Amino acid sequence: MSEQKKKVALVADDSSTIRKLISLTLKSRGTKVVTASDGMEALELLPTLDVDLIITDLNMPNIDGYEFIRIVRENDYYQDVPIIILSSEKEKEDIERGIAAGANSYLVKPFVPEKLQSEVEKYLS
Repeated sequence: MSEQKKKVALVADDSSTIRKLISLTLKSRGTKVVTASDGMEALELLPTLDVDLIITDLNMPNIDGYEFIRIVRENDYYQDVPIIILSSEKEKEDIERGIAAGANSYLVKPFVPEKLQSEVEKYLS
């Protein structure tokens, strides 16, 4: 019986507390989590990973979440990688802009771990 490969999630958020909360939530389901403190760091890490899922904030220094998603989606290799936005921005325009940029889902902070877990399961099951 072959061992199943752990799913890998890249988490980009400028809040270390949020990165830790997301990491704990995802690790509890057996997902390997790699974190970045902004979009620039996430873009630097991305080519070194065989990523199955990306979770990103929108308001980050250097490269914000919208730009990060746009750059990721420009690369054919990452076209099918699910992207979940997890942001405190909750206006309809923010959500529409995030989805238009290429995100698959949009969750609002503060988040309920079970809701994030459920959203992740949709893409990693």
